[in-house]
Amino acid sequence: MNALDALRGIFALGGPVVAILLVMSVLTFGVTLYKLWQFAASGVGRHRVLCEALVAWDAGDRQAARARLAQSRSYLAPLLGSAMKSLDQPGIEGRLDAEAGLALAGLERGFRLLDTVAQLAPLLGLFGTVLGMIEAFQSMQAGGSSVDPSLLAGGIWVALLTTAVGLAVAMPTSMILAWLESRTARERVFADMALRTVLVPGQTIPAAAGAETPATAPSHA
Repeated sequence: MNALDALRGIFALGGPVVAILLVMSVLTFGVTLYKLWQFAASGVGRHRVLCEALVAWDAGDRQAARARLAQSRSYLAPLLGSAMKSLDQPGIEGRLDAEAGLALAGLERGFRLLDTVAQLAPLLGLFGTVLGMIEAFQSMQAGGSSVDPSLLAGGIWVALLTTAVGLAVAMPTSMILAWLESRTARERVFADMALRTVLVPGQTIPAAAGAETPATAPSHA
């Protein structure tokens, strides 16, 4: 009941702007939980078995590579399995790149919502503050020379409350989005390296910054 009363007090002070910001924070929390579940279910960042399969493939042991790949639970395993079966098909590289891009686009689902919340929340908070300041100065004008300064100060801090709430919503959302984007960027580099290893085995492939080659990739849990 205390938490509910506190929320009601915030709604009463901040008005509809604070209510909108709290709804946005709930959306952010829900999307964050979904992305954490999706990344865990897809095996994002956990490519130890996949790396072992790529090492075997690069060394020319095709049977061991396929057997090890079948044990991987990574979302990239089906794609690499198709690549291993379709090496001689013309245009297969472009098709595999498109399928990898589609898989990575699925990992990025929800990023636009988080980015919108991170950019819009401070603006909504500022909008609420401006409305509150207008109301406070209107009260000051209506009171004439007999305005109590404490009433004006009270109106100003209530107006500033919306800015504080907006920043409180935007800052963690920005941090979460940056972390998710960094994970996805690493996955993009790894997926490209893995496909090139399957399509052009037995050669040293230059890796972009942050990429992990199968031979040197650390074991992920």
